[in-house]
Amino acid sequence: MNRTVLGAFAALLLVATGLFWWQGRAALDIGEPLPAVPGGLPADEGLPDATGQGLLGALPPATSEATKEQRRFDRLDRNRDDKITRIEMLTPRIAGFRKLDTDGNNLLSFEEWAVKTSNRFKGADGNGDGKLDRGEFTKTKPKAKAKPACNCGPTTKARAANNRAAATEVADAAEEDGEE
Repeated sequence: MNRTVLGAFAALLLVATGLFWWQGRAALDIGEPLPAVPGGLPADEGLPDATGQGLLGALPPATSEATKEQRRFDRLDRNRDDKITRIEMLTPRIAGFRKLDTDGNNLLSFEEWAVKTSNRFKGADGNGDGKLDRGEFTKTKPKAKAKPACNCGPTTKARAANNRAAATEVADAAEEDGEE
């Protein structure tokens, strides 16, 4: 019984699919020319050939320090009034605070954690109005990280020479023990 019902359902599904496919095809008379474009065809606009010789691509956009500072300022200025309040400056820090408080007991107070950011804000706020304008905001740009020094200096070479000398002494001592 189930096989019969399933077979009938599959047959109806195939018929319905075929009907929708047949009805959905575009009504196009094969062999008939396409209708003309109103206004005629546009003149040759100097389209490139298949080789692409003589073509130049667009230059990539140049980013300047002002653009980077503008983006950094706009990330913090949530209400787009060209002023950053203390709350706007500290809002991105909340997620970092939650990451520091791994056990979720809130024993690390936010004010203790945000002392550096608050002091940086106070240092940048030259006129003391509690808001940073674009000129004051440039003072808060992060310092570039110093590149780590190379460990391939003379101390490493001297250490390698000492290791070779110690290995030679051990080998000589082993040979002397073997001769006796």
